[in-house]
Amino acid sequence: MSILPRVTNGPERLMLEHMLDRNRQALIETAHGLSEADARRRLVASLTTPIGLLKHAAFAERRWFQRVLLGLDESECDGYATPGDGSFVVADSETLPDVIAEFERASERSRAIAADFTLDDTGTHPSAGDVSLRFVYLLLIEEFARHAGHGDILREQLTAAR
Repeated sequence: MSILPRVTNGPERLMLEHMLDRNRQALIETAHGLSEADARRRLVASLTTPIGLLKHAAFAERRWFQRVLLGLDESECDGYATPGDGSFVVADSETLPDVIAEFERASERSRAIAADFTLDDTGTHPSAGDVSLRFVYLLLIEEFARHAGHGDILREQLTAAR
């Protein structure tokens, strides 16, 4: 799997959507091909693991697109995790391919939801108030880029430990 080429010019929405997709893909790449043991290995004090980053990213997709933009109740979302550290928790029965597929499904649902909104359309976040689709794109671009960096560092540590 290779990262999508950069789109460096074009309409704002195209560029935002493309950058978000690049960061989604970069995050998947940090865990792609790891063994189940390595994907779950805790190398830092927090619950941050390669597989946990992907689980958390799927939670973020659902929270911002399904809960905030669509206004769905938690019980109506495609999946639910406890906010905060709980969103990093992966069940023993879930495999790395399962969690990657979950993130990809959540991302696809987010794309479908976003297609019905303009960049200036808003949803309400419980603490942030009204947020536009533009804000959600920028927030997730930032978050997924940061988590892909975390994943890169974790993968480097796993590779060096071999």
